[in-house]
Amino acid sequence: MKKYVIALIVSLAIFGCEKDDICIEANTPNLIIRFYDAANPTQLKQVTNMYVWALNKDSIYQNVALDSIVIPLDINANTTTYFISSDLGEDEIELNYTKKDIFVSRSCGYKTIFENLQVANNTVNWINSISINNSTIEDESKAHLHIYH
Repeated sequence: MKKYVIALIVSLAIFGCEKDDICIEANTPNLIIRFYDAANPTQLKQVTNMYVWALNKDSIYQNVALDSIVIPLDINANTTTYFISSDLGEDEIELNYTKKDIFVSRSCGYKTIFENLQVANNTVNWINSISINNSTIEDESKAHLHIYH
């Protein structure tokens, strides 16, 4: 009789429980920006004394010297405006995109990818130009924007 009870308990433990998912996949990707020397477009160039913040938000980067940054896009809108300042002034970058929600798994839920990235900028102080390297933001494996200064 004990054998049957133990077999029943083991069977319920193995077959009665649902599979637990563990979220190991990436979440909503961030935008990656790399900074390049305008005089030598293949050479990375740090931005010194850099501050980065979104419109009506706190700073993401404060007083740093970096040649690349990772920033989030607004998943509740089709546009995000960022301000990037350096020793030479402050420039505004407006990022426009379409959003697409994709189901990842039960434990991860959904993630948003951003497609058709476009840049409308007011870069009159220190940014010379901006190029879109990848208009679909679905992962963080390479830079999406290149900024030349």
